[in-house]
Amino acid sequence: RALEKDIDRAWEAVQHARMPLIHTFIATSDIHMKYKLKMTEEQVLERAIAMVKYAKSYCEDIEFSAEDASRTRVEFLYRIIEETIKAGATIVNIPDTVGYATPEEFGKLISGIRDNVPNIDKVDISVHCHNDLGMAVTNSLAAIENGATQVECTINGLGERAGNAALEEIIMGINTRKDFYKVTHRIDTTQIYRSSKLISSLTGIIVQPNKAIVGSNAFAHESGIHQHGVLSEKSTYEIMTPESIGLKQNRMVLGKLSGRHAFEEKLKEMGYNLTKEQIDNSFQKFKELADRKKDITDSDIEAVVEEKFAKIPEIFKLETYQISSGNCLVSTSTVSVRRNGNVFTEAATGEGPVDAAFNAMERAVGFTMKLEDYSLRAVTGGKDALGEVTVRVSRNGKMFTGRGVSTDVIEASVKAYLSAINRVLSEIGEEIIMQGR
Repeated sequence: RALEKDIDRAWEAVQHARMPLIHTFIATSDIHMKYKLKMTEEQVLERAIAMVKYAKSYCEDIEFSAEDASRTRVEFLYRIIEETIKAGATIVNIPDTVGYATPEEFGKLISGIRDNVPNIDKVDISVHCHNDLGMAVTNSLAAIENGATQVECTINGLGERAGNAALEEIIMGINTRKDFYKVTHRIDTTQIYRSSKLISSLTGIIVQPNKAIVGSNAFAHESGIHQHGVLSEKSTYEIMTPESIGLKQNRMVLGKLSGRHAFEEKLKEMGYNLTKEQIDNSFQKFKELADRKKDITDSDIEAVVEEKFAKIPEIFKLETYQISSGNCLVSTSTVSVRRNGNVFTEAATGEGPVDAAFNAMERAVGFTMKLEDYSLRAVTGGKDALGEVTVRVSRNGKMFTGRGVSTDVIEASVKAYLSAINRVLSEIGEEIIMQGR
């Protein structure tokens, strides 16, 4: 925000960066100035200039954003951009804060800024588009077409409300249509797929199957006509290659008889750089999975490795769990967990086996959480598919995510909930542990 205290805190965070930058913003649309800020245009202009100058006293690179720019009176927008550049801004950011603009409008807005702000050539023009009407990516590309040199975007399009412009869609749009956009970037596109998977794993927000670029169906061809075309010549239905985003197509399937060497080579092929100890631990988990599942795919290995090396302290460790459930039975569960050499065992009932297991686990660890979201997806196909469960829980107003994988969905659920418990304990601290165990 355009407040001295916010700028002070921002500088504390970035002062040791190799290239520190402070980004300050203030709303400029009539509706925001009237109802949120309760300020006039002149007051907003004065504040923006003063805060850019204040930020400039800390570092050279300053970004100024005119919040809700797409609904701002255009003459005022030109003026505040010009004056903040004079005050020292090196980047001016044009946000479509509520995703209101259309691509044609947003492109004209950027073009108008270039034509009507006299000193605009001294700065980079940035854009920040939201996806409320599903046009964040197209608006961002329209801005690039009309002279924007920076785009603020997120992996998988994550963000407030309906999200922000998806990095992977913008980058691959630029790459695939170089003939049209005629711009360059320094993104290593072969890291896109793995980055998407990592972000999905860390946030617990699953990527929809038909998501452009990184969805599981993005390079799948079901129609017979499409399949025939791709087999004859890939470019008939594929305008980019899976390999260009780091998605390997030559997927060697491992199984129960696969040895450590084959497993290690597969890890290298997938881009993992693990220590000998980490490989040993992963191989042990792989063999356990291979005893339960006939064929192990890349997705199975990714799930096992990511679960094994998630950076969550194992404060409580799962020892055993038992479930009793049926259509004529009250679901019951007994769970045993270990902490500091001590084993705690509790039983509980619930509305179904998962709820019963969660209740028993909370009794065993000695505190409760609120389950906000539960999701289950099959990592691969088949009856013996590896299931991945992601839970989001809240405690003391904070949100935490846990993740578990197994061929048994109940076990995956138990692992995910215990993972969330350990994350809560590691982040909130000993006061909760002392209340329980």
